[in-house]
Amino acid sequence: MLLGACLAVTLAGLWGCASMLRAPARLQYPPAARATVVDDYHGTAVADPYRWLEDLDSPQTRAWVSAEAQLTASYLAAIPQRARLRARIAELYDFEKTGIPFQANGRYFYTSNSGRQDQSVLLQLTGLTAPPAVALDPNGLPGAGHPVVTGYVPNRSGTLMAYGISLAGSDWTEWHIRDLASGQDLPDALRFTKYYRPVFTADGKGLYYSAFPAPQAGTELSTQDLGNALYYHALGTPAASDRRMLASEAHPERQFEPYLTPDGRWLVVLAGEGEVGDKGREELYLVDLAAPAPTPTPVATGFDAAYAYIGAAGGRLYFLTTLSAPNGRVLAIDPANPARENWKSVIAEGRDAIDLSGRSVTLVGHQLIVKALHDAHSRVMTYDLDGTPRREVKLPGPGQVLGFDGHTEDRETFYAFTDLITPPTIYRYDLESGESTLFHAPRVAFDPALFEERQVFYPGKDGTRIPMLLAYRKGLNLTADNPLLLYGYGGFGQSILPLFSPARIAWLEMGGVLAIANIRGGGEYGEAWHRQAIRTHKQVGFDDFLAAAQWLIAGHYTSVRRLAIHGRSNGGLLVGACLTQRPELFGAAVAQVGVLDMLRFNRFGQGAGWEGDYGSPQDRQEFRALYAYSPVHNVRRGVHYPATMVVTGDHDTRVMPMHSFKFAAALQAAQAGRAPILLAVDLSSGHGGGETVTQAIEHSADIYSFLVQNLGMSGE
Repeated sequence: MLLGACLAVTLAGLWGCASMLRAPARLQYPPAARATVVDDYHGTAVADPYRWLEDLDSPQTRAWVSAEAQLTASYLAAIPQRARLRARIAELYDFEKTGIPFQANGRYFYTSNSGRQDQSVLLQLTGLTAPPAVALDPNGLPGAGHPVVTGYVPNRSGTLMAYGISLAGSDWTEWHIRDLASGQDLPDALRFTKYYRPVFTADGKGLYYSAFPAPQAGTELSTQDLGNALYYHALGTPAASDRRMLASEAHPERQFEPYLTPDGRWLVVLAGEGEVGDKGREELYLVDLAAPAPTPTPVATGFDAAYAYIGAAGGRLYFLTTLSAPNGRVLAIDPANPARENWKSVIAEGRDAIDLSGRSVTLVGHQLIVKALHDAHSRVMTYDLDGTPRREVKLPGPGQVLGFDGHTEDRETFYAFTDLITPPTIYRYDLESGESTLFHAPRVAFDPALFEERQVFYPGKDGTRIPMLLAYRKGLNLTADNPLLLYGYGGFGQSILPLFSPARIAWLEMGGVLAIANIRGGGEYGEAWHRQAIRTHKQVGFDDFLAAAQWLIAGHYTSVRRLAIHGRSNGGLLVGACLTQRPELFGAAVAQVGVLDMLRFNRFGQGAGWEGDYGSPQDRQEFRALYAYSPVHNVRRGVHYPATMVVTGDHDTRVMPMHSFKFAAALQAAQAGRAPILLAVDLSSGHGGGETVTQAIEHSADIYSFLVQNLGMSGE
């Protein structure tokens, strides 16, 4: 721990003192032609001068992106502290990481990373005290394109393991099947999948999976997510013979996510209008696989609520839903008699919300384990299958937990606990006694005792009480001179809970403050919290974020010139909207893989599925709201914009890179001040779900060195 303390003091001494930067030379940006494209939206003429940047493979776009990459690379390379900062971030990443164990037929599996490996290795063992053996090492996978393993699915007997491969972080995933006894892959492959894991049949002879039509070569990044269908693949047969189980010719935007009951009889299918879960409204289908001609039976139609499959036991299927319960409740359905009037409420809606964006309720050991949200922290309760409360799981502190997965007959389960300054720590939970025992605690290159984490509440523009999490070095002085990084998301009912990041520790060591605002649009207080900031009310979330910035400045945590904002994906939109609405409020901004052109977002990739949160520009009223905050369309010439880094991945199939290209071009053309506007294109990178450790270190070093340079932290 002394190493961490010494390095923290050294970094704080180098960068913790405020210093006024010399006025930087104005950057010479690559010229971006302005075309005369004008669209008519409900009688409003809207110019789109950078439409040509939507053609990602045109020589003109490629030349411009290459010039932008050279400019960004030279700028970052010239920052004196980048090399030292990158080295420190690499040290902080260098700790042993253990995944949450899962088991099949008495065989345990978990991922492990020494700290220096780009990807974690999957280990298998016959008992928790048995020596582990390598089941799959992604670092040795052949092939070009930076193959990254994104998930594992074992069969029931624990003899086969399906694993998904993404190339360069793309959402496009190809699933392969490994024979664990021989260590060799079967010839089978499930291609053109996104988002959803396959499921093995009970006998392990086949898999159900969700896939899209093959995209045309060169259109992988822009192809809309249409034509999804559910298939069955029998192992050892050609993919061309896979049987289509469910599709919707009349509604090509619909997508299907499969689950299978433990007895292998019932195939449970969730259907979404776009990606399942994006709109918080699903349909539910059941397929009786024991029937002579299995066909889907609709159980819940009309997209009236959210549904998430939990598991099956005692002849009943369990679901988490928002039906008549914005905070979520658990219901049970008899698959042989699934009419709605026969549904049984098992766990009623409570004051704490149950997050529907992940596996928040599991069925393990004949118990229901519920991970609820209490003021943006995890709270875990266990129940009998009839809904009778058993006990609350005692956690190490306020933070976030993941896991509690398993099978109906299990006597144990595992979970990971983390917060902003605690790396993921794995615990084994005894389902009978309710006791947690430590399974793995990583040793890290810093002393957590040097830092403090606490929650505050601030008023939104309309007076709503909003939680915000703060982390900083102990003994922080509220002198308004602290560099502060404010992070937010606020969309799609996604809750932003405490999560450890090695790079954030480097920021705290430099004397930086980290703030995470749990703004509306997320799911921290259930579906009602989410729906207060969607569609024509999306501005509510932006106002919440701006209110957080103003509260931090008024409380002397920081000042305008020392305040930076950061967000990813929908959070990138958040940053872009706040940056264009209140440019004078920030010293720096990082918009990462953001949705930034709100009039054309629904024309590419998964974009049409986001209309549940954003609305549609084809709707007159929703167009007005979108046009009012669309970052690309609200950049104004003659404005002094703060230092801004716009980050995208060259393989981002979820948020097409054109969003970042257009926004960066518009900001560079409009910038009246000397603060830099940079476009950073991460090569061989997607939306962020499949990056290697090396990529994560490099990306973090770029972002934090940019902030060091532009928030007066250089010490020069």
